[in-house]
Amino acid sequence: MSSVKGPTGLVRVTRRGSAGMTQQVAPEQEWTAPAWQEIVEQHTDRVYRLALRLTGDRHDAEDLTQEVFVRVFRSLHTYTPGTFEGWLHRITTNLFLDQARRKQRIRFDALSEERAARLTSATGLPDDLFADRMFDDDVEDALAALPPDFRAAVVLCDIEGLSYEEIAEIMGAKLGTIRSRIHRGRSLLRSALAHRAPGEGRTRYAGRGTSLAPGAHA
Repeated sequence: MSSVKGPTGLVRVTRRGSAGMTQQVAPEQEWTAPAWQEIVEQHTDRVYRLALRLTGDRHDAEDLTQEVFVRVFRSLHTYTPGTFEGWLHRITTNLFLDQARRKQRIRFDALSEERAARLTSATGLPDDLFADRMFDDDVEDALAALPPDFRAAVVLCDIEGLSYEEIAEIMGAKLGTIRSRIHRGRSLLRSALAHRAPGEGRTRYAGRGTSLAPGAHA
């Protein structure tokens, strides 16, 4: 269960499927904003998933999600009818980048001593269990190490499935800049995963559709 402040105070919402809310309105029609409860119910999961990918931390993702819906509530009157999901992508991404720039780095959970030991030594762990844990941590840490702008572009493209044009609009950057960020971000991911993948099976990150299963080969 999640909660977001709305016009009548704290709105409690049980997370469920994230139904779309794309509204195409004819020029002569007046757009009527959906009920606040409807917005929260339909889009909380979507916003939280993106926030989690961007921040890499559940607590930070919850905080970012809360801030997104506060911004949506305050800015709903300025929304131009079109793709509501695209508007949410833009708000979420820009708030994340603003936070990252203020902090000058992305804040993630510190590795526990136990987890840090697992990352540097497989002693005491079955091979298959180590591979599962190691690879999951590798992917998470490789994404975490990307500069915020690269991370946002890669997440929007390879996880959210948006086009370069959509990402350029969301991030307020030129198409060539977005292409460069995605290319450089993927290159950094490939390097990180090739170096840290366990055993002989190494993953070559090639972008959308890349297998992230342990032991995948280039």
